[in-house]
Amino acid sequence: NEMRQFTGRLPRVVRKAAPIIIFPVFNLLLMQLISVAVITPLSNAVGSVFKTLLDFFVQSSPVSAGALSGMMMAVDMGGIVNKVAYNYGVNGLLAGRTDIMACVMIGGMVPPMGIALSMLLFRDKYAKEEQDLGLGAFFMGLSFITEGALPFVFTDFVRVIPSCMLGSALAGLLSMLFGCTLPAPHGGVFVFPVMGHPVRYLIALFAGTLVTAVTLGRWKKPVGSA
Repeated sequence: NEMRQFTGRLPRVVRKAAPIIIFPVFNLLLMQLISVAVITPLSNAVGSVFKTLLDFFVQSSPVSAGALSGMMMAVDMGGIVNKVAYNYGVNGLLAGRTDIMACVMIGGMVPPMGIALSMLLFRDKYAKEEQDLGLGAFFMGLSFITEGALPFVFTDFVRVIPSCMLGSALAGLLSMLFGCTLPAPHGGVFVFPVMGHPVRYLIALFAGTLVTAVTLGRWKKPVGSA
């Protein structure tokens, strides 16, 4: 709106070019300013805190590190905390640790799959429009695309995020406890053939998915209720 008012005072020839040149350039500059002044310092601060925690738990309690890294993947579904956990897992691969990456991936798979299973178990808690997205979310989860949960986060943030965090933390904990390993940084179900203890990994994945599904389903209210 401010840019429209600003360009409205410019010559007519310039006004016609505004949507093509002025608006995009202004948007890019504004986003760059926000990124440099806000997002980057915040990301660095959050990353430093969680990296310190993960380093501590990896040395003192690997099972706790598995739970924490799995839970972090479900905090913001592709946001800052999610990426901190993912990068930690990838760096772990470079250092020869494949167990953390397994926890990270399973933590990212649980949220979309748990939500999809919740729709199947508690159909009265979800609108028809949401149920239509359930199958797609399930397959996105199988492919390790945590963002498949985002449409449901936007509509019910308070219930979805904690439920997903709980399931992802359990899945990460079990993955570490079962000694599962993953030498690949991505892939979901498609990299199971190169995984250490894939059957145990599936058990951990099912447990985390079920916990998310039941927690979310019991917490949500039926469609149409106050």
